Amino acid sequence: MTFPVLPNGPFHDRLRAISPRLFWLGLLLTLLGIAAIAFPEFGTLAATLLTGWTLLIAGVLVFISSFWIHGTGPFFAANLFGLLSGAAGVFLLFNPMAGAVTLTLIVGIMFMFQGASELVFALETRPAKGWGGMLVSGIASIVLAIIIVSGWPGISAIALGILLGINFLTTGIAYIAVSRSLKG
Repeated sequence: MTFPVLPNGPFHDRLRAISPRLFWLGLLLTLLGIAAIAFPEFGTLAATLLTGWTLLIAGVLVFISSFWIHGTGPFFAANLFGLLSGAAGVFLLFNPMAGAVTLTLIVGIMFMFQGASELVFALETRPAKGWGGMLVSGIASIVLAIIIVSGWPGISAIALGILLGINFLTTGIAYIAVSRSLKG
């Protein structure tokens, strides 16, 4: 059985050009997914702490940059956003398991959007080889989103690590499949 080739066009030409990068991204995501599934508590803790540091750093940067903004309204809005982001980061860093409960819900919502975008990506690359892998990944992301939201907050301690691992694993495999299909 022969598979149709990827159609021509600017989008598809760019995909062919970055095929090796898609492969390495897929491999990295696959390895991270396996690690997160094998050590779900660590995956949950790592995600919470990374988010905490990101919010803290972003909050500090936004707070400092708010003093460069002219106008009372924009200044106070940026100032408040910086303070709230920084406070949320500090909360996550000092209360990682409590923060994991909130992050679990946020990740559920994020998986829903990721799944929808992967479904669109799969349908855009169809009928080329590898499009089915992206379709499966999109469906898996949506199913994971439903699992997270329906089991929240009780599943937060280890489920976040497991679900992130599964998501990384399926996304990694899908990127590898798409990159391999672009070789031919």
